[in-house]
Amino acid sequence: MFTKLINSPYLFEFLTMAFAHLLAVASPGPDFAVVSRYSVRFGARIGVWVSLGIGLGILVHVTYSVLGLAIIINQTPWLYSVLLLVAALYFAWLAAQLLRAKPPLANTTVSEPLQTSAATQHSPEPQSFQQMSIKKAIGLGFLTNGLNVKATLFFLALFTSIISPQTPVLIKSGYGLYLAVATFVWFAALSLLLGKTRLRGWLLVHGYWFDRLMGLMLGLLALNMVWQLIKG
Repeated sequence: MFTKLINSPYLFEFLTMAFAHLLAVASPGPDFAVVSRYSVRFGARIGVWVSLGIGLGILVHVTYSVLGLAIIINQTPWLYSVLLLVAALYFAWLAAQLLRAKPPLANTTVSEPLQTSAATQHSPEPQSFQQMSIKKAIGLGFLTNGLNVKATLFFLALFTSIISPQTPVLIKSGYGLYLAVATFVWFAALSLLLGKTRLRGWLLVHGYWFDRLMGLMLGLLALNMVWQLIKG
């Protein structure tokens, strides 16, 4: 069985795709900014749900790529422009929310997740840090990734240069499932790192600067999209 796997004509294709995806998912972008922000503000649990939404968003890109629609989108200027404009407006809205981040109240106690004291574990966090539902977290992640035109271009390149057109649809679907799961695992790990370590305690106190930095990142991304529309 191992020999068959090694000699599989799709093994090299899969490994190349997986490596390209690793480089893409590890680079800073809207997914990173949103997961980081909400993991710090609301804790690892909400961060993991946002990560799940991002993983589900990957399936959107996989679906139209497997069906060959990515090429159509890329070759239809007005459709691509509409998607670019919608994405730019969405990321600009997210950026505006983050850039308005304010310091926590001076008398607010921030919990340290790794301390063992019962009193510390149950110390209250600011109310705004707690008000987010699972449904909203998943939807936020889904929209952030689903509207990411950068992801559209990545999948277009992936399914036209790395993955052969002759690769069976079933194999391509398996690749897509891997990409969705791998993306979820990556960002869930980031959520746990930022939401369940002492780093979160520090970021909750000084995190409004972190929010503003993430907002600046998303704002620059939105401006870049607008510039592409004007230039194109």
